[in-house]
Amino acid sequence: MNPSMRAEFPIFEHSPEGSRLIYLDSAASAQKPRVVLETLKRFYREDYANIHRGVYGLSARATEAYEAARARVQRFLGAASPDEIVFVRGVTEGFNLLASTLGRQLLEKNDEILLTQMEHHANIVPWQLIAEQTGAKIKVAPINDAGELELGAFAALLGPRTKLVSATHVSNALGTVNPLPKMIRLAHTQGALFLVDGAQATPHLPVDVQKLDCDFYLFSGHKLYGPTGIGALYGKAALLAELPPYQGGGDMIRSVSFEKTSFAPAPARFEAGTPHIAGAVGLAAAIDFVEKIGFDAITAHDRELMAYGTQRLLEIPGLRLIGTAQEKVAVLSFVMDVHPHDLATVLDRRGIAVRAGHHCAQPLMERFAVAATTRASIGVYNTLTDLDALAEGIVAAQRIFTR
Repeated sequence: MNPSMRAEFPIFEHSPEGSRLIYLDSAASAQKPRVVLETLKRFYREDYANIHRGVYGLSARATEAYEAARARVQRFLGAASPDEIVFVRGVTEGFNLLASTLGRQLLEKNDEILLTQMEHHANIVPWQLIAEQTGAKIKVAPINDAGELELGAFAALLGPRTKLVSATHVSNALGTVNPLPKMIRLAHTQGALFLVDGAQATPHLPVDVQKLDCDFYLFSGHKLYGPTGIGALYGKAALLAELPPYQGGGDMIRSVSFEKTSFAPAPARFEAGTPHIAGAVGLAAAIDFVEKIGFDAITAHDRELMAYGTQRLLEIPGLRLIGTAQEKVAVLSFVMDVHPHDLATVLDRRGIAVRAGHHCAQPLMERFAVAATTRASIGVYNTLTDLDALAEGIVAAQRIFTR
C-alpha cells in the first residue's frame, strides 16, 4: 500500500495527547477518507432535499444521487439489478428485516435455522427471536481450534428441515474467511436458503453475489470507510418480490386508504420513511475509494501486515493468538497475562486504539474458553510501524502488570 494512504484520512491529522494516532479497530468501524467526508459535505450544502416525492429540481437531483448510489452498490456486489439492493442502517437491521419477513413467512414448528459458532450477535439474536415465535430450532455448526468451520459437520447438520442457513463471510473476531461457495452449494442441495453476513468481507475481498449464488448478502457502510447508519441488503429479485413489508410508512406504498393499503414493489417496499439519503451517497463514494485502490492491492497489504503482525506478536512471551485459520483477513485477536481491558487502556495512553472484549461474539469466546480477547484489526491506512508500536506497547503493559 502506498505510504501516503494515511494522508487520505483527516482524522490522523489530529493526534491524541501528542501521540501519533494508531488506529487498529477497523473491524469495529473504519475511519473515513477525505473523499467521503467531502462528498457528504457537498451533498448537504448543494444537493440535499427529500427524495422520490418532490417535483422540483433539487429533489430530483437528490433522488438521482440516491438511486445512483443504489446502482453503485449493485455493481459493487455484482447483483443483477439495482432493484435487488435495499438500503438499511447496516447488517443488524438487515438481519432483523429478514428474520421478521422471510423468517416469519418461511419457518414453521421444528424447522431448522443453521448458524456457525463464529457468528456475530446480529446473526444470532434475530433468529432466536423468530424461532421463539415460530417454533423453529437453531442448530450450530462447529469450528476447529484454528477457528475454521468444520465443513463435514456443517454438511451433516443440513437436512430436510433446514430452511435457512445464515453465516458470516468473514469472522469479526477471528478474521477467518469461510468457504462460502462450498457451503452455499451444500445448503441449496438440501433446498435451504443461504444468507451471508458480509460486514467484515467487503472491506477486504471482492464479492460477486451471482457467482456465489447466495440468496441474500448484507454489509455495513461504516466498516467500508463509509458513513455510519447506512448499509445494504442484497436479495434475489424473486425472493424479495415474495417478502411482506418490514415497516409501514411513507414511500413504501402504492396507495393507502383506511380500509386497505397496497404496497410498492421491492426495494421501495422495505424502505419506509425518509432514508439516510446522504449516507447512501457517501457509501457510493466509499465504494469508489475502495475500488480505486483495488482489491489486489488491499489483499497484498493485508497479507503483508498480517504476516508481520503475527510474527511480532508471537515473539511476546505468554501471548496466544485466537484464530489461526489458513484463510483469513488482517485481524489479530489474542490473549495474554494482562486482561484485555487493562491492555487496551495502556495502549490507549500511547495513542493505540484496539478493541477489547467479546466482540459481540460471546458463543465464539466460549468455544475458545476465554471471556474476552484483545483485537487489532487492520485497515488500508495501517503500516508496519503501527504493528511495531503495538508490540512495544504490549511489552510495556506486561512490565506494568507483572512487576
